[in-house]
Amino acid sequence: MTAQIIDGKSIALDIRREVAEQVRQRTASGKRPPGLAVVLVGSDPASSVYVRKKREACEEAGFHAEDHDLDPNTTQETLNALIEQLNEDPAIDGILVQLPLPDHLDADEMLLRIRPDKDVDGFHPYNVGRLCQRKPELRPCTPAGIIHLLDAIGTPYKGQHAVIVGASNIVGRPMTMELLLKGTTVTVTHRFTGDLPRFVADADLLIAAAGKPGLIDGEWVKPGSTVIDVGINRTESGKLIGDVGFDAASRRAGWITPVPGGVGPMTIAMLLRNTLEAANNHDG
Repeated sequence: MTAQIIDGKSIALDIRREVAEQVRQRTASGKRPPGLAVVLVGSDPASSVYVRKKREACEEAGFHAEDHDLDPNTTQETLNALIEQLNEDPAIDGILVQLPLPDHLDADEMLLRIRPDKDVDGFHPYNVGRLCQRKPELRPCTPAGIIHLLDAIGTPYKGQHAVIVGASNIVGRPMTMELLLKGTTVTVTHRFTGDLPRFVADADLLIAAAGKPGLIDGEWVKPGSTVIDVGINRTESGKLIGDVGFDAASRRAGWITPVPGGVGPMTIAMLLRNTLEAANNHDG
């Protein structure tokens, strides 16, 4: 068996084109374009690359984009004041603060200060709570993007056993809620889980989101299953690899995402969609 590749780049491009067309229709009707403020503290190389891609995507979609690049020694008070300013700015529909922050800054405090209706990352406790209550508003971007990938290949969900490897607030936990909404039976594994191969071998749908290169041996993968690899890890040679051994897994799975080119493009696409949704909500 050779797995079919889930082309995240192509699916994300379709979403970005759809968002751009809706923005064009908004502005043609006399409405303002959606506004996104992107805040970067410091100059972490990986964060800088992600932020550049997000800014380029905003420009392509016709958004009003604001860049706020702050010194790495920025104080919590200064960051909080900027967020409060953006909260009150009627031209801004979404606020994105690139994580991780420098060690001296409190990311939890920062997230709580972003107004939930402008939390286009979907990380605010209000938005996560709405998802848990089965009444989602702005959804965490990566899990929502994964659902779009799974929808695109016709995943049946009901009757499927999904195994999530990794229980982070960014992917693992909200991913659990997204799959429960679809009627999937979900098992979440984490660093305290024993016998990980047994759980992986039982997964009709495997979501690998631990951020550990090659953590999951592709030989563990259940034949015919769907493998979504969220991990993006750079080797010493500079190559990007996922959490799953791709070569072996692709010989066993029915569907699999590549790294790169699978989940990553969907996260940015869903950020754009969330910002457009926030703008529509702000229109009343």
